[in-house]
Amino acid sequence: MKNISSKYPVNAVFEEKLNSQGTNCIECGNNLIECEHRGLIVCEQCGLVHAEKHIDHGPEWRAFNADQKKKRTRTGAPMTYMIHDKGLSTMIDWKNRDIFGKEISAKIRGQIYRLRKWQSRIRVSDATERNLTFALSELDRMASNLDLQKSLRECAAKIYRDAVEAHLIRGRSIEGVSAASLYAACRMYKVPRTLNEIAEVARVDKKEIGRSFRFISNELYLSLNPTKPLDFLSRFVSELELSSECHKSAKKIIKIAESKGLTSGRGPTGVCAAAIYAASILTKERRTQRKIAQISQVTEVTVRNRFSELIENLDLGINLKKK
Repeated sequence: MKNISSKYPVNAVFEEKLNSQGTNCIECGNNLIECEHRGLIVCEQCGLVHAEKHIDHGPEWRAFNADQKKKRTRTGAPMTYMIHDKGLSTMIDWKNRDIFGKEISAKIRGQIYRLRKWQSRIRVSDATERNLTFALSELDRMASNLDLQKSLRECAAKIYRDAVEAHLIRGRSIEGVSAASLYAACRMYKVPRTLNEIAEVARVDKKEIGRSFRFISNELYLSLNPTKPLDFLSRFVSELELSSECHKSAKKIIKIAESKGLTSGRGPTGVCAAAIYAASILTKERRTQRKIAQISQVTEVTVRNRFSELIENLDLGINLKKK
């Protein structure tokens, strides 16, 4: 099953299949999903069939190992937003070998070299393509440093392309808008990355990324929910090498704090760090405030303040004098 409600698809090939019908059910308004095995497009809530006999765009052959897949495939790489021309243009390989794997002669090698040079020039013809080439390479560099998944990179590239088409780049740096697009994609996919982490790998400061993010999110009408302390919990617990029991305890503390309104107006990373510190005390896996602050990228004062608020308003069984 595939959810088709997102404006920025996970796979670049799977896009805009239902432009004529929309992405919501005409009966109940819920999301539509695609059943690949039956070729149906149905509502995930009421089960209304919106389309049937849907065409499968995948291969008609099967492969059970890498050799079979290599021999049977007859197409190139799939379309991707991470390349300025979406990977649809031809490329000349840099290996000086013919189709049989033999070395080519020196005379032909010179001709191939000139063809490669002109091919690289032709692929990037105008200023817009040069902009995309630099921005997408910068976006891929930042995503690689943050170890982000491929589908998220595709989403960030799609956001940047939409910003270029809407003429939102004028007066702003390419690095700032590409970093803001990556941050917006992280928010869409609920991948816990803070502005500080994006700024560390970007070539611009945090303020410029924040300004660019607010601007493109308003202009492109991106539906982004605010980040919550629970979004960062799993990563922080893993980096602190705490047990699953501590993770469950911290999650319970955060949920109780949210129900009592203690997280409103507070930074999500600070609340998460304080909950982890309290849970580490309860499970006797104590970590220092300095180490938790370094992992969560907040100050020790913030951890202490949020921890004091949790102790004062929640019955955790922790004495503030003995912390």
